[in-house]
Amino acid sequence: MNDLFKELVDPTKELNDIADLFVPILHTILLIWQYSQHYNTPSRLVVLIREICNAIIDQCKGKISGPEIFAFIESGESKEAHDKLSLAVDVCYKFKDAYFDYKAQSKNQWKITTNALFVRLDCFLERCQDIMHLTSTILQFKKLDKIEVGNTKGRTLTDSLKQIFAEFEITVNEFCKVTYDIMDIEKRSFDDDFYKFRQRIKELERRLASILT
Repeated sequence: MNDLFKELVDPTKELNDIADLFVPILHTILLIWQYSQHYNTPSRLVVLIREICNAIIDQCKGKISGPEIFAFIESGESKEAHDKLSLAVDVCYKFKDAYFDYKAQSKNQWKITTNALFVRLDCFLERCQDIMHLTSTILQFKKLDKIEVGNTKGRTLTDSLKQIFAEFEITVNEFCKVTYDIMDIEKRSFDDDFYKFRQRIKELERRLASILT
């Protein structure tokens, strides 16, 4: 078990390699549960699974951090950030899936509430998905920069689209000025900052819909 955990926390490991460790780790935990006389208790299992979740979060943050995401956005490579975040989300879900597979193999003796085990991992997943929403929104709005509208009102409509795009870029730049690591789930100011960003985007989307109509 110690060797597997050392591999899990090894910063040189790629996320896909980390995911390959989930089954052997959980298989070992199941064997411990079945045969140990001292470590097969719900409280010890909770501590162990939480430690694994923390290690997974740290590995994901090591592969894609808030400053790196902002650097990708600034350089016009939002898709690269989106793909890295998508991989982190996929790895987290793979661990949860593996856990529930082995919970079933334990004949449901692992009677522990999901929230007790995955509270931090679920918070991290939610944070990743919020930031993926940011990157996908950027990718969609970037298309406005190249749109030219035809017909008699084309010039006016095109200018309106360019104005919306300019305001969108200002909104993104303002969000990117936050002074904390947006991948750090302990930074709760993200919720307020991201809410303001989304409200501003919704306003721009309403104006865009009006132009398209």
